[in-house]
Amino acid sequence: MRQLLLAIASGLLLALGWPTYGFPLLLFFGFVPLLFVEHSIRNSALKRKKLTLFGYSYLTFVIWNFITTNWLQYADVFGASFAILVNSLLMALVIIIYHTVANRTSQNRSLLFLIALWICFEKLHLGWEFSWPWLNLGNGFSEYITWIQWYEYTGTFGGTLWVLLTNTLVFTSILKFNQEKSKQIIKVAVLKTSLLISIPILVSFIIFKTYKIEGEKINVIALQPNIDPYSEKYNTSNIQIADLLFELSNTKITDSTDYILAPETVFADNLKIDEFDISLLKFKLKSYINEHPNVNLLTGVSFIKFIYDEKDVKSETNYLKNNIWYNDYNSAMLINTNNNVQLYHKSKLVVGIENFPYQGVLKPILGDAMIDLGGTVAMKTTQSNRDVFTASNGKSKAAPIICYESVYGEFVTGYVRNGADFLAIVTNDAWWNNTQGHKQHLSYARLRAIETRRDIARSANTGISAFINAKGEITKSLVYDTQGALAGSVTLNKKQTFYVLAGDYIARIAMFIALFVFLITFFRRKKTA
Repeated sequence: MRQLLLAIASGLLLALGWPTYGFPLLLFFGFVPLLFVEHSIRNSALKRKKLTLFGYSYLTFVIWNFITTNWLQYADVFGASFAILVNSLLMALVIIIYHTVANRTSQNRSLLFLIALWICFEKLHLGWEFSWPWLNLGNGFSEYITWIQWYEYTGTFGGTLWVLLTNTLVFTSILKFNQEKSKQIIKVAVLKTSLLISIPILVSFIIFKTYKIEGEKINVIALQPNIDPYSEKYNTSNIQIADLLFELSNTKITDSTDYILAPETVFADNLKIDEFDISLLKFKLKSYINEHPNVNLLTGVSFIKFIYDEKDVKSETNYLKNNIWYNDYNSAMLINTNNNVQLYHKSKLVVGIENFPYQGVLKPILGDAMIDLGGTVAMKTTQSNRDVFTASNGKSKAAPIICYESVYGEFVTGYVRNGADFLAIVTNDAWWNNTQGHKQHLSYARLRAIETRRDIARSANTGISAFINAKGEITKSLVYDTQGALAGSVTLNKKQTFYVLAGDYIARIAMFIALFVFLITFFRRKKTA
């Protein structure tokens, strides 16, 4: 019973420390009860230790995953169940691997391995085809931006390291106290823990107070058309959508407006990408721009390209019928007074909705398991480069970040290295109703602002559209589930932070440490005491 309660306590501490409702101080203690469960099982006479530990670990992580991400059910119950259960499984496996190593080496070395292994797990979740980094620990401070201004040097992996170091310090201190029963141990532990938590916060406060947002300002309008993505969006013509966007823009547009942002796939009636230049939609958009020649219109759009030669088929290509295939693009485009339309195709895709992971292995087993989200079902075709959009006057460059891509720190730095001096996020966020889903998504964008020191303009179909400055502060926003236009300014920045230049170096170091400890552990004799 004690182990069950400890496992539940860990899950609740992690969940109650999560944004946007939680207090992240709890994250510093969230793993401690679970570590005691592992320690007691490891030193018990149980026969099936790994199975028992897996059960308790899995319970912890199901609680954490369910409370924080159950909003996925509003898009698809199967998809939500899969994400919660499989992500919890992967987290539990990390604990099992730690337990295996802890059986063969010292406590301190095994805890070092756990820290490195968890960071490796988070890095894996950023890059593989089952990518779901929503609960990476460093994301947990997104509402407490005054604590994490140093993310411009470390990225979110600095936050993950901070959380894990504190948890292991608290765990080892309590363990030592239980063995020696000395009050001095508690005093030292409280002091060390307080310093480990407070010093980074103090450093962050200093950075927050001294960092100056300087540079040229441009004026941006973020549109929030508030279109129902399950029905209205896919039953409304692109021309009707354009009329709505113009109507909203006209409520805020002035001669000094530089950009208008419209949401992800707001033009959802699939356009043939190779015929767009002669389409009625382009003519209509271009006519509006000609009336406002200073404006750069950055909008989401769905494109399609039919393929009739099997030699041109890629792994992301969809089969239609009768030896006809098609590429489906979730894209951003920039239209201004220049002749060429600038395009970028979304490259970080939502698992099961926009991509079918590891098709060669899973499709023969599962069949066509793509999740139907009101018209978006199809493998999306991506691109390898992080293209940036250049304004007609050449004075600013926007990073066209599409929806889920804004969760990926190192990915976003690619836009900045390619010259983006502000971040333009276009997203939908209507799939999950008025839940934590869209709130967390907005909150994570604040991390990207700090990491890159770039202002953000965010256009979301149903909300929350917002402006975020380079410190991560939300300066303006539109209420969720309202139609409107939000006018604001962003400050351009051409400087690159250390994190932009170095990327996820903490994760790369962790990979080396995890491998080193693992090899040392399993190429030496098992400890005898």
